[in-house]
Amino acid sequence: MLYGRAAEQERLSGLLAEARAGRSGALLLRGEAGIGKTALLDWLAGTAAAPAEGGTTGDKGTTGDGETTGDGREVRILRVTGVEPEADLAFGGLVQLLWPVQDRLNALPEPQAAALRAVLGTGREQRGPDRFLTGLAVLTVLAELAEDGPLLCLVDDAQWLDRATAEALLFAARRLAAEGVAMVLAGREDDCFTAPGIPELTLRRLDFEDSSRLLADRGRAPALHSQIITESAGNPLALIEFDAARSDQPHQHAPLPVADRVSSAFRARIGGLPERTRLMMLIAAAEGRGDLPLLLRASELLGVDLGDLAEAERTGLMYVMDGAVTFRHPLIASATYQGAVLARRIAVHRALAEAATDADCRARHLLAVATGPDQEAALELAAAAGRARGRTAYAAASGLFGQAARLTTDPRQRASWLAEAAALALAAGHAAQADRLAQEADELAGRTAHELADDPAAGARVASVRAAVAFELGDRNEAAHGLLARVGDAAPNATPPEASGLLRTAAAYGWLAGDADAVRTAAARLATALGAADPLIEGLERLCEDDAEHGLPLLTRFLEGRPDTTGPRDADEEQAVRMLALTCGLLLGDDEAAHALASAEVRRCRSQALIGQLPYALDVLAQTQLLAGHHRDAEAAVTEAEEIARDTGMRRRLVRLGSVRARMAAIEGDARRVRELADATPPALRTGVDCALVLLDLGLGDFGSALSRLDPPPPGPDRYTWLSLSTAADRIEAAVRLGQPERAEEALRHCESWARATTAPWAQAVALRCRALIDDRPEPYAQALHLHEKGGRPFERARTELLYGEWLRRARRPNEARDVLRSALATFERLRAEPWVRRAAAELRAAGERRVAARVPAENPIDRLTPQELQVVRLARGGSSSREIAAQLFLSRRTVEHHLYKAYPKLGVGSRRELARLDLG
Repeated sequence: MLYGRAAEQERLSGLLAEARAGRSGALLLRGEAGIGKTALLDWLAGTAAAPAEGGTTGDKGTTGDGETTGDGREVRILRVTGVEPEADLAFGGLVQLLWPVQDRLNALPEPQAAALRAVLGTGREQRGPDRFLTGLAVLTVLAELAEDGPLLCLVDDAQWLDRATAEALLFAARRLAAEGVAMVLAGREDDCFTAPGIPELTLRRLDFEDSSRLLADRGRAPALHSQIITESAGNPLALIEFDAARSDQPHQHAPLPVADRVSSAFRARIGGLPERTRLMMLIAAAEGRGDLPLLLRASELLGVDLGDLAEAERTGLMYVMDGAVTFRHPLIASATYQGAVLARRIAVHRALAEAATDADCRARHLLAVATGPDQEAALELAAAAGRARGRTAYAAASGLFGQAARLTTDPRQRASWLAEAAALALAAGHAAQADRLAQEADELAGRTAHELADDPAAGARVASVRAAVAFELGDRNEAAHGLLARVGDAAPNATPPEASGLLRTAAAYGWLAGDADAVRTAAARLATALGAADPLIEGLERLCEDDAEHGLPLLTRFLEGRPDTTGPRDADEEQAVRMLALTCGLLLGDDEAAHALASAEVRRCRSQALIGQLPYALDVLAQTQLLAGHHRDAEAAVTEAEEIARDTGMRRRLVRLGSVRARMAAIEGDARRVRELADATPPALRTGVDCALVLLDLGLGDFGSALSRLDPPPPGPDRYTWLSLSTAADRIEAAVRLGQPERAEEALRHCESWARATTAPWAQAVALRCRALIDDRPEPYAQALHLHEKGGRPFERARTELLYGEWLRRARRPNEARDVLRSALATFERLRAEPWVRRAAAELRAAGERRVAARVPAENPIDRLTPQELQVVRLARGGSSSREIAAQLFLSRRTVEHHLYKAYPKLGVGSRRELARLDLG
């Protein structure tokens, strides 16, 4: 029977009723130790097991007898409990949760099935490089199970789940929608377990009335209630334990937190047990998993046996059933372990290590035995780390490599393992921890440089990891210069492949940081190391010299020849070069090629479940969609990228995604939104948002602000981003409208130089438009419009038409002016570019158009869809099945079908066949 939990029971009953109705949800119960989280999970499990025939939740202080709604189908229950000693065992919790349903893995898409087989140890498949594939597989298997009926997933003591399990479960929980799955997690009230995006319910302590009812039910006389309630402060476990210990400790008033006082009470009870019982309990507490066979093997080595647990069972501290040994409450296990002396704990762990048949389990106990450097333990921990890494449990692998590094007696291994620990921490989304480990590895490498001299690969790995961490933390200049320094220090010993890899990565980081000197230095050293110039790096170097004429063709050559022409790369170099390749597509001005490149990268990430790399690819895809005038598609791509970046802990990437939203808002004249994004963006990452502010100023007619807001970038990388090139044209127009064309000369020279070097018609058209503004002549406008007819960037075409229409009107050629102004107005209306709609409408009226009304165009059906509905609809229209769409968008099949069900009436269709005939623009 539960007391004082009517509101919580009602909330949980509602979650279960939603699952019975085919809707999913998740909830995190928070509270201090002993507050009753497990009791509520037990109650919910019992309620779910009862037939769903309706009924009411009991009054305050009762459990309630039934469900409210449902279809009568049986609820399947999966349950996992975090165990503190297993917190470093990769996927230990997931094995516990999914082992009973492993027969369902064959229904999953093969990459996901392979991922879970690797987790469960039931297959020989090699895991992919992305840790979030497991989360997607968990989502899919939960959805598959829910096909048979409602599913209840209970997670107790979530604060002690291994990180790999926690990440997988939370990844799945945040994507639950229409499967019929209810997930309830329970964790301590501190911050050691966080679940962003999951609703939380904090359990309060019991009030005096409910506490009294609990004690009365236990047979305690009312006269004694007040003191026990005061001591327990309304904590249910404390009420029970203080009541049980009342006769032994009648006047305990220690000024300790409730949990500590409960632990103290447990230690007192344990201290009164026979020594052999205490030893047996200590073995169970140190083992942690309740593995009875292992417990018996270790106890035999220590001279005790199962019979010695009888007294602990009799007193209700422990249970032995179904082949498992269980403490009644985790605090009892903690009190048992913490109450033993160090020598006894070490002896127990040594026995458990000797008795273990699982290599990871043995490594964990060897770590507990080690009190100083221990090469045997270090090697076993490193082997366990390798296994965890192979299963993409990167956080666990990082911790194990770090522990191995601290135990090894080999300085070279220590540096190598620390570097690997840092790389894995970064892969797990823990940048601060990665920074600490990388710094430690770098300092160690410096102290032992003579020992690493004959192993340049090890030194290169340390430098590469340190740079990758610095880059992710936002210190891009440090990332580039750190690699350059490392190559300089290691030059006599480094082989060409090692040096070229570091230099290519340094150049990539330097370009993305806007550091022209780093690019130049890397390019010069790379040419020496390779004996020939690298087309990518040489092309970037030429652009740093403001030589677009020679630089852009080199980048074109790189894109046409990649990946074969650049040689083998390690993971950090490959990722850096891929990021540059996407950037180069935009830089060249070939929007169609850039879109194809970004789309291919998105498909690659989706097909290989490279979820951690997907946000950057989606960001570039969104940029190409925005430039093509497909604002809703760009919004959908950015929304997905933001969700993944948030889920995967990539907070800096999340901030960088604001540039596309800011430019879209600037085009549409949403000043409040642009400024909100600007306020939320750190100064170091403001370039994209500041460029959007320039465009906003220009659209609103604030030409002074548009011209003075940003200084023109100096020769180098910042001058050749797509944002800088667009902003150069904005500054030219602002300067001319202010009557200060001389302030636009440098921007015009840069714009024309870049346009001559690229083959993009739209770019040449914009350069001609800018020349027409400066010279106040019509011929460049006419030439620009002819080039615009070849396609690309409708917003820029409409701006050219607007400016040409203004010139024609001033030249008293109203008929010609009206033709181009109508075209401009139609495009601005389609793009919902309100400031530009008003300007075009005003010019049309001035040119003699009798009936002009700036209006929003007829609603496009896709405007009725949410970003995710739009993505699902486009994939379905392209012929993808629900299962294929689910795998691509990291959703469940049921959620995909739910989105289609919601989208059909909005689009006025009733089936996929009708959808295929629909023009979605």
